[in-house]
Amino acid sequence: MRNLSIDILKIILAFFVVFLHMHLLIDFYPSLSYVLVNGLFRIGVPVFLIITGYYFYHVDDIHKLKKWLIRIFLLYSIWSIIYIPFWKEDKILINIFFGYHHLWYLIGTFFAGIVLFMLRNKSAQFIITTILFLFSCGYVIQMLGNLHYFTGNLDTTLNLFPSYRNFLFVCFPFLGIGFLIKKLNIDVKQKPSLLLVIGSVALVVFEAFLNYKVLGLDKKESIDLLLSLLIACPIVFLYCKSIPVKTDSKILASISTAIYLVHPLIMEWIFNPHLTSFRFVVFIGALLMVSLILVFLNRKLKYLL
Repeated sequence: MRNLSIDILKIILAFFVVFLHMHLLIDFYPSLSYVLVNGLFRIGVPVFLIITGYYFYHVDDIHKLKKWLIRIFLLYSIWSIIYIPFWKEDKILINIFFGYHHLWYLIGTFFAGIVLFMLRNKSAQFIITTILFLFSCGYVIQMLGNLHYFTGNLDTTLNLFPSYRNFLFVCFPFLGIGFLIKKLNIDVKQKPSLLLVIGSVALVVFEAFLNYKVLGLDKKESIDLLLSLLIACPIVFLYCKSIPVKTDSKILASISTAIYLVHPLIMEWIFNPHLTSFRFVVFIGALLMVSLILVFLNRKLKYLL
């Protein structure tokens, strides 16, 4: 039996990623858009990783690891091929090794899984220390880049997404958090209240507000890593995990995956200059329709989702 609350959470997270890539409300309320896009919606990917890491605990031998890796690699390869028409000539190598646009998540999870498997028998303290160290490295690189502390080629390098948004600095930390939640039975021992969830999420929004108003970060540059995500994301997962609603269907989980994978394609079509009226409603409708089609196709064509 599946946890229905987790599957519903996945749908919400998938739309967080969609709204993030849309830069929701940027033309109407730029300040609100910033704290949503570079704050609230940034919860999406880390919680996805925590969920994956939680179930990765059961990948406890090399045979299971190979099966897990093959599935992710095939998924990454199939969707990389689908998005080849959108690749830019000067970013071909980056797209292959680090993933095109949103596909960085898949290849990042692939390599992070390998690292986590190698460390799975280490002490919890060692894994936690590694998580904090690697996340801090990514955070510092990102902030140095966004603050443009350096100039020239070094500044350009620091501002490349793969410099900090990769399997070591993002995927492994949150994958590891999910793994530890299962390993230490934290989901059994700790059941956060709704008030704690709201407070932790508010902390994410507040950090985004500080980046916007106090640090004065460039409003056109993305912030992927927030310190508050280390607090809010596990709490959100634990809260939803504690809601005892079960189901034997995985359709919602499949729809969330489809939404995540296909939404840039739909955005390319819907946000065409010639389609302006009701484009948001049209986009959501088209996205849900295509996602459902992909779910049914996946029953015939394995590894599509």
